[in-house]
Amino acid sequence: MSINLENRRFTVRDLESVPDDGRRYELVDGELVISPAPGWPHQEALGALHVALRRASPPDLRVLPGPFAVRPDVFTELLPDLVVARYTDLTLKNLPTAPVLAVEVSSPSSRLNDATLRKAVHARLGTQHFWLVDPDLEVPSVTAWELVGGSEYQRVAHVVGEEVFRTPRPFPVEFAPADLVAGLRP
Repeated sequence: MSINLENRRFTVRDLESVPDDGRRYELVDGELVISPAPGWPHQEALGALHVALRRASPPDLRVLPGPFAVRPDVFTELLPDLVVARYTDLTLKNLPTAPVLAVEVSSPSSRLNDATLRKAVHARLGTQHFWLVDPDLEVPSVTAWELVGGSEYQRVAHVVGEEVFRTPRPFPVEFAPADLVAGLRP
C-alpha cells in the first residue's frame, strides 16, 4: 500500500492508491476504516436482497450492490453493501450525495461498525433509510431505521426468520429474512 501514514486526515485521493485486495477501504472524516472480505452468508443475503429490491424499485431509483462509493466530500467515502439512489444523483464513478437507502449486511467482523459508525455517518449525511441485515443462518434478521427530524434514526422495523418484512418506503417491498439466506441450505 502506498498511502503516506503521516499524522493527517486521509482523502479520497489517497484511496485511489490502495490495492484491490478484496478488503473494503472506507473513509469517515479522514479516518481510514478497513474491513475484511465478506463470507458466503453475507454475499448470499446481499444477492437475494439486491434481486428483491431491484424488482420492486420504481424507474427513478437505482439499486446498486456494493462496493459503490458514497462520496459526499473529499474526507468521506462509504461503501455500503447496497445503495438505493435517485438516478439523477448518480455519476458513473460514485454517489456524491446521500443515498435514499443504505443497507449493510453484517458479518461477525463488521457488526459493531455497521450498527454504530456506518449508521451514524449515514444519519449525518441525510440518508433517509438505513437497513441492517444479519444473515445468521439460525436467526436471520432485518432491522430498518428512518431518519426523523433530519439527523436521528428511529427504528421502524425488526423482523427475524420467517417473519415478513414489509415496508412502504422508500418503495413497497416485502421479503422474509430467511429468504435472504435460503440459498445456503441444501
